[in-house]
Amino acid sequence: MRIATYNVEWFNNLFDDEARLMEDDGWSARRDVTRARQAQAIATVLGAMDADAVMVIEAPDSNRRRDGVAALEGFARRFGLRTRAAVMGFVNDTQQEIALLYDPAVVTPRHAPHASDAVPRFDASYRIDLDVDRAPETISWSKPPLELEVTTAAGTMLKLIGVHAKSKAPHGATTPDEVMRISIANRRKQLAQCIWLRRRVEELLDLGESLIVMGDFNDGPGLDEYEKLFGRSGIEILLGEEGEGRLFDPHARALLTKRPGVALPTSARFKVPPDGRYLTAMLDYVMVSRDLLNHGPRWLIWHPFEDPDCYADAELRQALLDASDHFPVSIDLAI
Repeated sequence: MRIATYNVEWFNNLFDDEARLMEDDGWSARRDVTRARQAQAIATVLGAMDADAVMVIEAPDSNRRRDGVAALEGFARRFGLRTRAAVMGFVNDTQQEIALLYDPAVVTPRHAPHASDAVPRFDASYRIDLDVDRAPETISWSKPPLELEVTTAAGTMLKLIGVHAKSKAPHGATTPDEVMRISIANRRKQLAQCIWLRRRVEELLDLGESLIVMGDFNDGPGLDEYEKLFGRSGIEILLGEEGEGRLFDPHARALLTKRPGVALPTSARFKVPPDGRYLTAMLDYVMVSRDLLNHGPRWLIWHPFEDPDCYADAELRQALLDASDHFPVSIDLAI
């Protein structure tokens, strides 16, 4: 079975209010890429991956006027994708939902939000003291994680959690002082979200669940200088300490144990001002519980320049560049 996570940049902009695909020459949110070209590129990537389920980050918007599930399922019909059904959890007001696009012949997912005395549901708020000043802060998710209970055709039960954590980018800052202030505030919230999520992970592991936590975490070990203020990254918090409760992701491990001369993985590529050069980063992860390591997991970043098969396929290489500023990350499991 192949499960993937894919942040599709502003997927929502390809659909009108009736969930119809706008496959035309109008500009998408991708620089110099039309809506038709981005739509075809996304379909090419999804077809090449041939995953049984894809956690779509930045899925089309859902609200009183728009239906993100209908948009995704209509997109799948238009391009004849095997992943032709979709499920969504708590909607948000950012126009960037989290949804699972899946093959109903292979998996049956169900939105299964949970709350306990210790850990609230992801659509609620959470009080946490990050700086040990005995003044807890109230944290919420702008994009609540999607917690799913998944049954495979073979009868295997999995827990999947799709995540789009807080961005640490200092959007709106105009001075160096504002950049620092906003960056630190954003990192604090991102870390708080990861602590909240880790506590839910621990509850599931204590129940003996087979667990996959996946998505865009907007973080990684050593990603920015503000990490030093807090001692560790959100990814390290989510992975947990060594032992039975530790999650595993080989790309996170590579970043944590980086050695001189060894190339590090990346999953995103952005143009940054002022000169428009590209910044690359590892932001997208598929973390699994220890029991799933017994099922022959194989991870792959579908990177157009770092994966030789992606690079060798000219059509796929261009589609990966046209579709999004993130590249999919997949895991194959013998389940």
